[in-house]
Amino acid sequence: MSEAQGSGAAGSADGAAGESDGAVVLRTRDADGTRALAQALSGALRAGDLLVLDGPLGAGKTTFTQGLGAGLGVRGPVASPTFVIERVHPNLAEGPDLVHVDAYRLGGEGEIDDLDLEADLDRAVTVVEWGRDRVEHLADSVLLVELERPDRVDDPLDPDEPRTLRLTPRGPRWDGAAIAALEAALAAVAGLDGTADAAAAGDPAAPATTAEGPASARPTTDTAEGER
Repeated sequence: MSEAQGSGAAGSADGAAGESDGAVVLRTRDADGTRALAQALSGALRAGDLLVLDGPLGAGKTTFTQGLGAGLGVRGPVASPTFVIERVHPNLAEGPDLVHVDAYRLGGEGEIDDLDLEADLDRAVTVVEWGRDRVEHLADSVLLVELERPDRVDDPLDPDEPRTLRLTPRGPRWDGAAIAALEAALAAVAGLDGTADAAAAGDPAAPATTAEGPASARPTTDTAEGER
């Protein structure tokens, strides 16, 4: 990916800021924007993809995963798996399942390997919160998603703070065609300034409806991180 392809700050068509290491950087105004970005991203994912979410407490890792679950059309609700470590959300249609893992309480690779995540990798999109430098050995390709909170906000009492998300694809899965698909999916919600807008993708907080009920739901509490 060239910098010219993704320079949203310079007014490019896709609205996502590209960096020299191949990362795509977008911003969100609030939690709904984070969900909308992830929901759009789901269109570029397939079974076997491994996403590693990195960021401090409250950065929005579970919020991001909620949007991903809504986009994939899996059974919800998607909530923090902190105390159960791993949750599997079956797809309600023909798409991949969602495997949601919280590695915060896990130690090294040995404890990760004990989960036997490889058994689900081929048929699911696997998302690991706190997974950086812990799970990359499970697959030859990974999409690293870094979420950052602002150092200062206008209203410290407002829980809907903006976020910056940096997506870095690594490995053979993310060839030129796959990265182009990733950029195109994100362009659906990214404005020219690189800020994701929930309104561009409809309301990501509204769960998709299927014959079996809601595909996902928006919980009011995220066990590990608060709602964000």
